[in-house]
Amino acid sequence: MSEKRLERKKLLNKLFLKNRLVILNEDTFEEIFSFKLNLMNVFVMATLGAILLISFTTVIIAFTPLREFIPGYSSSKLKKDATELALKSDSLSSALKKNEAYIKSIQKVLTGDLEYAKFNKDSILASTDEAPSKVNLSPSNEELKLREQLAKEEARLNISKGKRQKRK
Repeated sequence: MSEKRLERKKLLNKLFLKNRLVILNEDTFEEIFSFKLNLMNVFVMATLGAILLISFTTVIIAFTPLREFIPGYSSSKLKKDATELALKSDSLSSALKKNEAYIKSIQKVLTGDLEYAKFNKDSILASTDEAPSKVNLSPSNEELKLREQLAKEEARLNISKGKRQKRK
């Protein structure tokens, strides 16, 4: 037990032992500057320097366009352009469907399969529009149970508020 305590004491003495770092001019042995350091100061300064360097690098990468050079990150302009192109392609595909339906109807009129009096451009375009899918909006059993539970809690809270107001 005492040996461990002595080893710790020696280590602490080494950590806080003052040393002097001197920078000399080699030709004249003139002292340019000197520091009084101990090992603990060196460890603390090295750790702080590393933390500052890492945080500075992270900030530069996160908040500048430099992040675009990292694989996996794309520029905001590229994302914006991709969104615009997706919207344009959707609108172009729907316009193409309408035009194809219109041309098919005109072909029917020209070949005589359809009478001209029955031909209406609006009805053709309306037939190409996709009807929205029907969604079941009826509440599920779990939702009904939750509604009942909330109604009970609300009623209980309203009763307790009413009692408080009557007391005042």
